Amino acid sequence: MLSFNAVFSDLPVTVFETMSRLARDLGAINLGQGFPDDPGPEDVRRRAAEAVLHESNQYPPMMGSADLRAAVAEHYRRFQGVTLDPEREVLITSGATEAIACALLALLEPGDEAVLLQPLYDAYLPLVLRAGGRPRLVSLTPPDWRLDEAAIRAAIGPRTKLVLLNNPLNPAGAVYGRAELEGLARALAGSDALLVADEVWEHVVFDRRQHVSVMSVPGLAERAVKIGSAGKIFGLTGWKVGFVCAPTATLRVIAKAHQFLTFTTPPNLQAAVAYGLGKDAEWFEAMRAGLQAKRDRLAAGFAEAGLTPLPSAGTYFLNVDLAPLGVTDDAAFCDRLVREAGVAAIPVSSFYAESKVLTVARFCFAKDDATLDRAAERVAAFTRRL
Repeated sequence: MLSFNAVFSDLPVTVFETMSRLARDLGAINLGQGFPDDPGPEDVRRRAAEAVLHESNQYPPMMGSADLRAAVAEHYRRFQGVTLDPEREVLITSGATEAIACALLALLEPGDEAVLLQPLYDAYLPLVLRAGGRPRLVSLTPPDWRLDEAAIRAAIGPRTKLVLLNNPLNPAGAVYGRAELEGLARALAGSDALLVADEVWEHVVFDRRQHVSVMSVPGLAERAVKIGSAGKIFGLTGWKVGFVCAPTATLRVIAKAHQFLTFTTPPNLQAAVAYGLGKDAEWFEAMRAGLQAKRDRLAAGFAEAGLTPLPSAGTYFLNVDLAPLGVTDDAAFCDRLVREAGVAAIPVSSFYAESKVLTVARFCFAKDDATLDRAAERVAAFTRRL
């Protein structure tokens, strides 16, 4: 009998794939999977097209093109006040998920513990397990999904190799500012734990918030591995261009993992992202304002339908508290919603590594206005029948 690696062979099909398949099969509006309807900035796409036609299509350097690494360092200097050496502290990967994989495979050894905050991105736990790590789970709860300094400190022990933070937090839409990050620094004080910071939503923050990178916080910067995503910054999720920023000694070993995963990233996409990162601040402000308007549009539609949207300070996602509807199981609600109302959403309970019953559903609002309006109308009609 054939046998396979249990970490992957025992995994179920993800709820994201399940809901997207149902949306396709049923002709439903897909507010489950997090990608925009908009094709992305035309000038950035044009720069990629020009590069593929007129520039090299051979292997770029394993660490990433010099132009893109310099652009990443300059971008974070402008927007986050972080000083990086592009030659020694910046690595380009084929997407942020590969960056996370490189970091976890490079930093964890069998038996090491990794503190994971849930709800969590679905790749985190399988990658920790594949690296031989042992997860220590800390649960965050709605409606504010607050970082609990005491709970994080209690989860850190002598075998803790790293803590994995997602800020802004998908699926919760929470954004952690300097005060919360200073609390995290206090929780980590006295330990040797590294901090892997998944900051892919760093530019998708609302209501005049400013993202605070862990690399700008004393007590975190020296232990931090910062991960960014061009796909999230420019709404080009299929491009899969990621960034890793870390102190030289840490980045060196992460790069060694990268060279045996994807090794490098398409050079035309690197050229286009380098161009895009140089855009004026006004472009990023307009991008955020456009997404914030969509968040508010969907929230208003849900509120008119008698639903209870939870605060969304960042990301593409708006969560809805289903408890006032008498719902006791968000997974069952989302299954009925796609089948009976033709709207796909994601149950937030699916972002917990251990069985947890919640009454919160996640909806993606990075869609055109007509789609959001139709979805709100369908959800309203469905909830009236409950």
